[in-house]
Parts: sequence; C-alpha cells; structure tokens
Amino acid sequence: MKMYLISDNIDTWTGMRLAGVEGAVVHEKQELKAEIDKVLADKEIGILLLTEKFGKEFPDIIDHIRLERKLPLIVEIPDRHGTGRAPDFITSYVNEAIGINI
Repeated sequence: MKMYLISDNIDTWTGMRLAGVEGAVVHEKQELKAEIDKVLADKEIGILLLTEKFGKEFPDIIDHIRLERKLPLIVEIPDRHGTGRAPDFITSYVNEAIGINI
C-alpha cells in the first residue's frame, strides 16, 4: 500500500519526495478534484496525505470522500507554516471528551 501527497506548496512536496512519497502540488479546487480522482482510481494508494489548507478551504470534497469510502485513509498534515490549530488544541480536545480540565 502506498502513500500519496497532495500539497499546496512546493516545500512540503519536496520534503515528502525526499522521504519517498509521491505527490502533486495543486492550488485550485478543480486541480484538487482532478488529483483526488486520480488517487481514487489507483487501488494501490491506501493513505492520502493532504496539507491542512485543503481541509479548511474545501471541506465538502474531503468530507465526502471520508464518508463514502473506506480507502484511502485521508490524513491532513501541517505544511511548513505550521498547523492552523490553536496551540492548546489537544488539551481542549481532552477537556471536551472527558469533561476534566487538565
């Protein structure tokens, strides 16, 4: 099973290529759709890595795949600018989940 990266910037793509992960750099919604269709057609790809920007800008596309398909597993990764989450997002998540302040 292979991993594939769809990134919004060259730096993330280059770093993943150095780790042996193939991928593409896209910027527009239509480019993203086309690249995702290519990934979905390839049965060898089991994990699709997406930079977080796509999850924020195009949640309709990403959520549809997550709900309708078992594979590929979609993992949103931060890009070179860091994560878009709040610095205490893990603590907040735990607080919500179990109801105890840490």
